[in-house]
Amino acid sequence: MIVIADTTPINYFILIGEIEVLAQLYERVFIPVAVRDELASLLAPAPVRSWIESVPSWLEVRAAASLATGLPPGLGAGEREAISLAEELQADQLIADDQSARREAERRGIAVIGTLGVLREAALEGLIDLPSALDRLRNTSFHVTPELIDYLLRSSR
Repeated sequence: MIVIADTTPINYFILIGEIEVLAQLYERVFIPVAVRDELASLLAPAPVRSWIESVPSWLEVRAAASLATGLPPGLGAGEREAISLAEELQADQLIADDQSARREAERRGIAVIGTLGVLREAALEGLIDLPSALDRLRNTSFHVTPELIDYLLRSSR
């Protein structure tokens, strides 16, 4: 399975201590160079910058051969490269949270899952305690409605 990840989900998985769930679910995850650079940026939280300094063996940084044509101008560099790399590698899934990036990927026929979807999959596989992971996620800057949290908790039992 070929999985590409954007910056935001990786950022939050690191911050809530669940980054290894990506390796457990997907074995190998690709990120484009721009995503690596965003994770290493001085604007990123210190734990994120520290984590990306020693890339684990299951994470592969790969440059897209070229940027996909016709991408919306509002997408960030990481999102543009992630969609481009997903198209180039014919990825099975793109992990992204940004709504514009998700819509564009889906328009291009790329399957998309977000941070919450990955956490739900991990819970269904018995890899994490979802209520605990969601509590930690709510203590970050991640925005999620209480109704969505309730739905996730009900649907992951």
